[in-house]
Amino acid sequence: MALLQGDNRAFEQGFRLLMAKYRERLYWHIRRLVQVHNDADDVLQNTFIKVYRGIGQFEGKSALFTWLYRIATNEALSFIQQRTRHASTSIDEGEFSVAARLKADEWFDGDAIQVKLQESIALLPEKQKIVFNLRYFQEMPYEEMSGLLDTSVGALKASFHHAVKKIEASFER
Repeated sequence: MALLQGDNRAFEQGFRLLMAKYRERLYWHIRRLVQVHNDADDVLQNTFIKVYRGIGQFEGKSALFTWLYRIATNEALSFIQQRTRHASTSIDEGEFSVAARLKADEWFDGDAIQVKLQESIALLPEKQKIVFNLRYFQEMPYEEMSGLLDTSVGALKASFHHAVKKIEASFER
């Protein structure tokens, strides 16, 4: 029994180290997808709960960070889909635009151009949004993204290209 308690303490300590090492990178990845600090915090917390519960299933077929990113991405997408469903049922909430959410977010300190960029990104299809965020903000190589998103490098390059064109077009309006 003492051995199990020692193992549990070691596991807890290891998990705290894992959280400390990856918290910030995962937070910013999630934040770029959900855009609002409080939402990103909630999704990050859900991500670490999933990681905690599922660490035993990590097989090591990919890098640990890739596995964490995939969980964070799935949690963020689930959050966005849930928010979209709720917004479609409420006209008032649907009117609460990306710009309004960003301006109301006490943690956002961007200027008008950053708001416009985030609005443009928010209008992208989910796949393009993810690829754009990973490539533009995190400068992730396509090969690494391919492993993370289980998509070919060519398809990722095409998604990024289309996303850039749509964002450029939104700035020309």
